[in-house]
Amino acid sequence: MRFDTVATGGCRSYLIGCEATCAAALIDPELSQVDRYMALAARNGLRIRYLVDTHTHADHFSATQQLARQLNVPVVMHGSSPAPFVDLRLQSGELLVVGNLRLQAMHTPGHTRDSMCLTVEDCVFTGDTLLIGGTGRTDLPSGDAGALYESLFDGVLRLDPSTKVFPAHEYKGRTHTTIGQELAENPRLQQRERGAFIEMMQNLNLTMPTHLTEALRTNMTGGKTVAQMLAEAAAIVPFMSLAELKACIEREKCDFIVLDVRERDAFEEGHIHGARHLPRGQLELRVNQELTDPTQRILVYCEFGRVSTLATATLRQMGFRGAVALDGGMKAWREAGYPMVAGKGV
Repeated sequence: MRFDTVATGGCRSYLIGCEATCAAALIDPELSQVDRYMALAARNGLRIRYLVDTHTHADHFSATQQLARQLNVPVVMHGSSPAPFVDLRLQSGELLVVGNLRLQAMHTPGHTRDSMCLTVEDCVFTGDTLLIGGTGRTDLPSGDAGALYESLFDGVLRLDPSTKVFPAHEYKGRTHTTIGQELAENPRLQQRERGAFIEMMQNLNLTMPTHLTEALRTNMTGGKTVAQMLAEAAAIVPFMSLAELKACIEREKCDFIVLDVRERDAFEEGHIHGARHLPRGQLELRVNQELTDPTQRILVYCEFGRVSTLATATLRQMGFRGAVALDGGMKAWREAGYPMVAGKGV
């Protein structure tokens, strides 16, 4: 078995390959590492056949959907996953055939309702069910401390004590542990009476993950993250530098419309000389009245440069092929000491 770990902060992904057939499975991929997974598989002479999420992640963005589009391979999760884009739904005891390797699913609800572990040879990939020195939390959507107790003590912890444990998260740089080590040393597993374990899990008082709402939304539905939308917009949009815009204004040779897409209060507090005001929220509704010439070049800006990138992409999709975005926004313009004017403007 060919085996590689990819760390993204505290997140862990695993590329498992059959050396005899070059087939591979990628477990718990993270969205920011897509290019790295592709490069790693190519370097090792592997072809990824399956993309597996051990559960619906709440603290990072899964890369399974994007990689599935790129590679035309199935996304695999447990049968109870709510995600509509899952192609192959495993039940407990079922096998995923990866060349000569056999990955067996074990349904382990508790951290989430759809949590599963995967055993292959002398290893178990535990997702967030069992961590090194800890367990997955149970206070997020579909978490259940009683179910986690049963998944651990009636399931995962009954594997051979020498089985190597590879979790989806590890924050201290450790590579793996074993079932035997966790039974002996994991503080949470010392609460072996069901009621005591549940009480402990319900009183951990952990902080919420930073991207909880967005991660659950995208991982459960297949929707896009804000970062993805910005990246896609930026890929079809040309940009103009702050210095170039300033030089055009000073030469009084702006052969383009300068369009401010911020809200009215921000615009009137200070904007670029000669700018027109059209809030992003009204762009589609007012574009035909405000921008009558689709061949006109349009320079779009906002406060930080993100909303204007999205607005410029929208304009180009609507036929305004001369639309460009300002590289940076009013914040960068102010910090550069460039001139502004206040009031209602054009």
